[in-house]
Amino acid sequence: MKEEQQAKQHAGYYAADLVQDGMTVGLGTGSTVFFAMERLSERISEGLSIRGIPTSAQASLRARDYGIPLTTLDDTPVIDIAIDGADQVDPALQLIKGRGAAHVRERVVAEAARKLVIVVDGGKLTDVLSAPVPVEVIPFAVSIARARIENLGGSCVLREGVKKDGPVVTDNGNWILDCGFGAIQKPAELEARINNLAGVLGCGLFSEFRSKTIVVVGEPGGVRLLSG
Repeated sequence: MKEEQQAKQHAGYYAADLVQDGMTVGLGTGSTVFFAMERLSERISEGLSIRGIPTSAQASLRARDYGIPLTTLDDTPVIDIAIDGADQVDPALQLIKGRGAAHVRERVVAEAARKLVIVVDGGKLTDVLSAPVPVEVIPFAVSIARARIENLGGSCVLREGVKKDGPVVTDNGNWILDCGFGAIQKPAELEARINNLAGVLGCGLFSEFRSKTIVVVGEPGGVRLLSG
C-alpha cells in the first residue's frame, strides 16, 4: 500500500475505533471515510451494533456494501459521532469541503452530531485555507450567484461532469460553482456572506463546528490528533 493510502487507512481506522456500541454514526463521503467504513464493517462482524446516516448516495452504497445498518435523520435526529473528510484544514480547525459535491448534506450531519471527527492525510493541512470553495446553487440562481460571489472576490467555474456532458448534479438536484479566492484570511466571514446569498444552499467552508471537532491526521506510522 502506498504511503498516502496507508496514512488514510490509519486515520479512518482510528476514527472507526472511536465508535462505541449503540451509537448512531454520520458517514461522510470520500476515500478516507471509506477506510473508516471498512473498519466499522470488521467491528460489526465482531459484534458491534451501530446505525449509520450517510451523507450521499455514494456513501450509502458503500455503507450497504460493508454491511453497515442505515437509518435517517427523520428517525434519528441526534447523531453521536460523525466521521468525515476535508479538502483542507487550517490550524484553527476551519475546513474546506465539497470536492465530492456532498458538503450541504455533510453540514446537516455535522450540525446534528455531538462530535465531528475529520479524517485526513497530512497533505490536507495548511496554514491558510486557499483551495477553491465549492458552492451548491439551485440551477435557477447560478448566474446571479456567480455574479454576487465574483463581487466578493471569487473566481467561479461551473463544475462539469466526468464521462457526462454538462454540469455535475448533486444529490439534491443542484449545481456546483467552484470559487477561487486565493488565501482566505477570514473564513468564517466569507462563509456567512456566501451562505446568505439567494439561491445558495451552502458553501464548502466549515468554521462553525470547531468546538466539537477532532482532526485525525493519518501518517505512515500512525496518527496524530488536532482539537480545538
